[in-house]
Amino acid sequence: MFGIIGLPVPDETLLTFAGFLIYKGDLHFFPAILSSFLGSITGITLSYFIGKSFGLMLIHKYGKYFHVDNDKIERAHKWFEKSGRWSLTIGYFIPGIRHLTALIAGSSELEFPVFAVFAYSGGLIWTLTFILTGFFMGENWKKTLYTIESHVHLFIIALTAIIISYLLYRYIKKQAGTKNKDSR
Repeated sequence: MFGIIGLPVPDETLLTFAGFLIYKGDLHFFPAILSSFLGSITGITLSYFIGKSFGLMLIHKYGKYFHVDNDKIERAHKWFEKSGRWSLTIGYFIPGIRHLTALIAGSSELEFPVFAVFAYSGGLIWTLTFILTGFFMGENWKKTLYTIESHVHLFIIALTAIIISYLLYRYIKKQAGTKNKDSR
């Protein structure tokens, strides 16, 4: 729960180690999955309600310093309604992102049932992924986790480069369109 909220808890390591303990017979499969899943959804639900309760107030108060206005808030809400909800499911697998998605979802006033479907399914998939990784890797769980984490970092770097390139492309295209309008 605390790791999902954003405290420095090594979530993936704990889940993978729990899988290893299941492999060794020190933990039982279903109680370990259930408690991990419940901790995960408790953390993300708490983050959602923090965003819902205080997010808009803080955005209205301090948003001007970050160039956030009502138009951008409305666009964030529409984005979550259209496709952003998948970030709740996928965001679990991206360190740093999983801590923010629920806060943003709450702040953008995404309805709780929609939030719960996507966030809770992501929590279940994420929990199962790392516990089963530890279980199936057995004694090699540390090495496997290190390999997975190194690939996740490469994926994040590549994804960030793609997003920055896309935003830069849109900016340049928008500037070119503005120049064409001015020349008419």
